[in-house]
Amino acid sequence: MTHTIVVASVKGGSGKTTSTLNLAVALAEKGRSVLIMDLDPQGSIGLSLAQKDTEWTGLAEYMMKAVSLEEAVLETKMNGLSIIPRGRLNAVDICEYEKTIYDTDVLVDVTRALSSRFDYIIIDTPSGLGMITRAAMRAGDFVLTTLQSEPLALRSVSQVLRVVEHVQQNENPNLKLLGILPTMVNLENDASMEVMNTVWSGFGGILDTYIPRAEVFGAASEAGVPVDFLPGKKAPEARRFEKLSMEIELLIAQMGDETEEANERVQRRLV
Repeated sequence: MTHTIVVASVKGGSGKTTSTLNLAVALAEKGRSVLIMDLDPQGSIGLSLAQKDTEWTGLAEYMMKAVSLEEAVLETKMNGLSIIPRGRLNAVDICEYEKTIYDTDVLVDVTRALSSRFDYIIIDTPSGLGMITRAAMRAGDFVLTTLQSEPLALRSVSQVLRVVEHVQQNENPNLKLLGILPTMVNLENDASMEVMNTVWSGFGGILDTYIPRAEVFGAASEAGVPVDFLPGKKAPEARRFEKLSMEIELLIAQMGDETEEANERVQRRLV
């Protein structure tokens, strides 16, 4: 069974694309078949992997019927990990790109068509809660939202939760909030620590795993690789994503078990 996870955030710079890429790698390392779908008009996944803006064909060409869906899927050198890049999108066409994704069922169709091939489809969305993110939530099973550990991001997290609730009620009743992933956490910084104390004490849905602010992410971005692909000793931050992958798989299993149990329970008697 394929699980489609939409990675979303209100605020840019929250580590959303970094989390998408490194979570996908961690799942693939465990033997899962994983597809990353890059919906960001900036092509953030490709940029993170040091690809030129016009390097890869992808979703844009598929929507224009210039390539087949098979041709839009890029097999990486890592066993079990594939990518649907954004494609060669001219910046002047971004409005049409966004509108087409929102006004059609292209994402629903793509995820259904690929459901037999992948255990996980992880969708990287642009920052904000606009048309692309809404369309992704229509096609998704779960939403994972990244929360940068700084006060402004904390004040805006309720916006994501409201949109998830709206989509659940009006567009996709099967959508579930997978969790809130704290990112760029610096426990030696007073403001960051205050945010973490707030979410740990008063927020539901906060994942146990958090992603720290660390120079290794800059080094990985500069090299155009996931953190786990950097040479030398395995970075502790790569192990964070291993832990995140385990936590997410456990949460998905628990949510599935709860649903199944709710459907199968019958009345019982105690005496």
